[in-house]
Amino acid sequence: MNQSILRNLACFAVLAVASLGPVQAQAAAGTLPDFTSIVQNNAAAVVHVEAKYSGEPQSTPLNMRAQTMPGQGMPGDQGAEMFRRFFGMPTMPTPEQQKHTSLGSGFIISSDGYILTNNHVVAHADKVIVRLQDRRTLTAKVVGTDPTYDIALLKVDAGGSLPAVTIGDSRSLKPGQWVLAIGSPFGFDYTVTQGIVSAVGRNLGQGDQPYTSFIQTDVPINRGNSGGPLFNLQGQVVGVNSQIYSNTGDYMGVSFSIPIDVAMNAVQQLKSKGYVSRGMLGVTMQPVGDDMVKAFKLDNGAGAAVVDVTPGSGAAKAGIQAGDIILSYNGKVLQQASDLPPLVGMTKPGSKVAVEILRDGKRQMLDVTVGAAKRDGNAVDNQAGTSAQGGSAALGLTVQSLDNDTRSQLGLKSGQGVVIGDISGPVAAEAGLRAGDVILMVNQRKIGSVAEFKAATSDVKPGTTVLLLVRRGEQSSFIGLTVPAAK
Repeated sequence: MNQSILRNLACFAVLAVASLGPVQAQAAAGTLPDFTSIVQNNAAAVVHVEAKYSGEPQSTPLNMRAQTMPGQGMPGDQGAEMFRRFFGMPTMPTPEQQKHTSLGSGFIISSDGYILTNNHVVAHADKVIVRLQDRRTLTAKVVGTDPTYDIALLKVDAGGSLPAVTIGDSRSLKPGQWVLAIGSPFGFDYTVTQGIVSAVGRNLGQGDQPYTSFIQTDVPINRGNSGGPLFNLQGQVVGVNSQIYSNTGDYMGVSFSIPIDVAMNAVQQLKSKGYVSRGMLGVTMQPVGDDMVKAFKLDNGAGAAVVDVTPGSGAAKAGIQAGDIILSYNGKVLQQASDLPPLVGMTKPGSKVAVEILRDGKRQMLDVTVGAAKRDGNAVDNQAGTSAQGGSAALGLTVQSLDNDTRSQLGLKSGQGVVIGDISGPVAAEAGLRAGDVILMVNQRKIGSVAEFKAATSDVKPGTTVLLLVRRGEQSSFIGLTVPAAK
């Protein structure tokens, strides 16, 4: 290459760097952030989570749940792109291993052994194992889960103080800030990836966690990162890695994390009462479309259009009507309809909030007392409403009583059912029972208390089969537990 060409290339390079902004110029000069201290200070608090299924899981744990994003097709793709939850996956698991094992990540949030991860990593597992950075393997108790927020709280007893992360403030995040993730993609423990915040307050639609405004990043996230921490440059956790946006199941440049403020709100509720409660406004809504903008002579399509109001709800009592457009909630302006559910969900039931509406071209401010949303029927609740507990060694399970408030939240009648608190033996495990299942009957005998359950199972003998009526989520079914004959 002659000297003239070299000089021209050098001049071009100088001009190119000079034309960059301050941050880009720093990057070009080799002054990108150094993440080594963040990793060194926090890697020991990140754990590998392995969920075991001795029976047939409700859904194969290594299959990612996918939802179609309406109207968001990709070039060359015959269908729409999909939001996919990603489960950890060792390099090449056999079909049998895939059916009985789910791998993911988690992180220690307090030195006494509380661990935060995704619900979809441990959902319906019979046993959860946690591996620490020092290679210790511990059995974890599932304290509680909330499928709606996709949060699970685990607890391990390590016999001493454990390293814990520092919790940050996800509300202060801004697009363009650096973030990094630590996790176990494809089973490779303590893998570090980095990127920037692409957007905040990202709603994925009514069908997929409508109560969560996600942090969108371009941090490379893959199967096995689920439940792992997202750090800011101060070494604070600001999110829980949860989903990717992909039509292949693998990272394509867009990742989503649950804001740590949402996750820790769920954690505190799981610790204190065993379940997560969310606010309910009592309206059915839809986006403010172009037709509404024209018909109502609006400036834009911001806000949420009320389609229906639930009789007796806080919205109905405050005077909200079908046809109203909700412009703001508790001082937060709504840019789109999907902004409303996360705000309402984070409101403590019983709180009074100001809701601004537009009706007949006039703005009005209404005070609404927020109600309580129905509890998630698939949540694991190992604490709430447990005034007594007992079990059956022969059947391999323990049960806990339910108070009437908890029964109401689960859609049960007063005096109906006991909840499985723990699977302690192979008989219940092999039958596919799980913690959180509600037992309604034992051998056609109605059960409403721990004492009634113990009485109904007190004479179980080897070689006999006990028929249980079990409620899981919204469905009930009879399950037979056969006690092995004495040898």
